[in-house]
Amino acid sequence: MIPKEAIEIAYSFLHQKRNVYIHSTLDWQKDDIEYAIASYVDEMSDELLRAISDDKADFLKDHARFEEDITSAVNTLERMLELK
Repeated sequence: MIPKEAIEIAYSFLHQKRNVYIHSTLDWQKDDIEYAIASYVDEMSDELLRAISDDKADFLKDHARFEEDITSAVNTLERMLELK
C-alpha cells in the first residue's frame, strides 16, 4: 500500500514542475526540469512508480515523451488522491 503522504508529495512536486514545463519557452529550463524529475523518479518507491507509469519503460525519463508522461503522472496522482 502506498502511503497517502507519498502520493501527496509526488503530486505536489510533479504538478508544480509540469506547470512550469508546459509554459516555459526556455530549452535549458525544460532540460533542468527533466533532469530534476528523472532524479526524483530514481528515488521514488517502485510501487508508486508502477502505479503512475502504466509499466512504460523509462517513464518520465524519455525526452521525446516527457510532457506526455508528466501530464499522465499528474492526472493519475490526482485520481489516487481522490480515492484516499
